[in-house]
Amino acid sequence: MKELERYYRVLELEPGATLDEVNQAYKDLVFVWHPDRLPKDNSRLQQKAQEKLKAINEARDKLRSVNGNSSNGKHHTTPHYQSPQPTKSPQPTPQPPKQSTDLSGKDFSRANLSNKDLSGRNLSYANLSGADLSDTFMHKVILRGANLSEANLFRANLLLADMREANLRNTNLIGADLSGADLRGADLTGARIRSGDRLLVKLIGANLAGAIMPDGNIHS
Repeated sequence: MKELERYYRVLELEPGATLDEVNQAYKDLVFVWHPDRLPKDNSRLQQKAQEKLKAINEARDKLRSVNGNSSNGKHHTTPHYQSPQPTKSPQPTPQPPKQSTDLSGKDFSRANLSNKDLSGRNLSYANLSGADLSDTFMHKVILRGANLSEANLFRANLLLADMREANLRNTNLIGADLSGADLRGADLTGARIRSGDRLLVKLIGANLAGAIMPDGNIHS
């Protein structure tokens, strides 16, 4: 139990937190401690971030293993993740990530993907038009040629995303983090990125060469 409590503390949670709370805490902390958000020339912070991410990943994996076998989303006194369950098959837990890694060309139009973790997924040429991707974690996601027209990317984390030639027409990008994203040739015509004169999208280090900007001008 002391070991489990330590994992909860790493994720800044109280013991007994639900699986949803574990997943949300994990996404929040990865967002805060990801090395790409810290100065590259500060080796001390970079090292600290790597150590934090290692601990965060370990805590998330351990708590997912325990909570994934709990009937009410909270851990039991004795973890059962190594024991066979008659009413719940252990296979579905590891399988979804393997099945969902390559989602290229899939149709997710109008889908509710809010708060999902799609980091590293291949969604190239997928149809995400009108989809709700608000607060979705999409670090290093591949969206090359994807259709994101009229999608809601409010506060989505798209650090280092590959969005070359993506259709972002009339997409809501308010609060989204596109730092380091590759947006070469993307079409952002009519995309919402401002409130008045304030730019409300993070584009630090983003590659916008040849992208069609919201006002219709091509970025040089």
